Amino acid sequence: MKKFVLSALLLACGFSNVALAQSELRFGVDPTFPPFESKAADGSLQGFDIDMGNAICAQAKVKCVWVQTGYDGIIPALKARKFDAILSAMAMTPKRREQVAFSDMLYNTPSALVTKKGSNLQPDVASLKGKTVGVAQGTTQESYAKEVWATQGVQVVSYPNQDEIYPDLASGRVDGTLTSAAAAETGFLKTPQGQAFAISGKTLYDKKYFGEGVGIGLRQDDAANLKLINGALAELHKNGTYDRLAKKYFTFNVYQKLDQK
Repeated sequence: MKKFVLSALLLACGFSNVALAQSELRFGVDPTFPPFESKAADGSLQGFDIDMGNAICAQAKVKCVWVQTGYDGIIPALKARKFDAILSAMAMTPKRREQVAFSDMLYNTPSALVTKKGSNLQPDVASLKGKTVGVAQGTTQESYAKEVWATQGVQVVSYPNQDEIYPDLASGRVDGTLTSAAAAETGFLKTPQGQAFAISGKTLYDKKYFGEGVGIGLRQDDAANLKLINGALAELHKNGTYDRLAKKYFTFNVYQKLDQK
């Protein structure tokens, strides 16, 4: 009889844990990448990714919990179960797919070189050879710059996050930064500090380095949350919430699929 009662209690606890796990969704985020994720003056999180995450949780009827972490350690933190999913402008590259499962696409924006106006620098080796370019650690832009540019004479300097690059760009310590074109256009370039800077040349898109758009990263064995997130995303597209949130931040289409390019 005691064994039966103990088994029943353990089983009940098991069901309770499952219910608890499904009652909230914990997103890992590095809030240093406006307009996708950043901190407001009061310390609260803001941005397109934040709004999308909150909308996903509302649609799925679960509590949204945000866990702040550095971007270069965000995948190890996911695997260590510090949160359930990465919602932090993570591009879906083949290399990352080896480590995490991705949701359906959230958005797809190109990368761009930001330099001082009139510098005549272009996002290619011929123009950047001997110059210094700042990149954020753990990003696809860092991978591209180090593998394509640094091997041919461009000095690539990695920073903990994108926010730490802009002061050095403004002071001339670096000649340019490779970052998300959308983040640059709607963030830094609209600030007083960014008025002397602009996107130089063409935007960059390389599937090998920049992936197939941005998605939400999950542990590869987490089929339940993957289904929950994709289901919520589909509804947000159907009911117009996605378009409403996108227009809040962007004046251009950020949901451009690969077959539309």
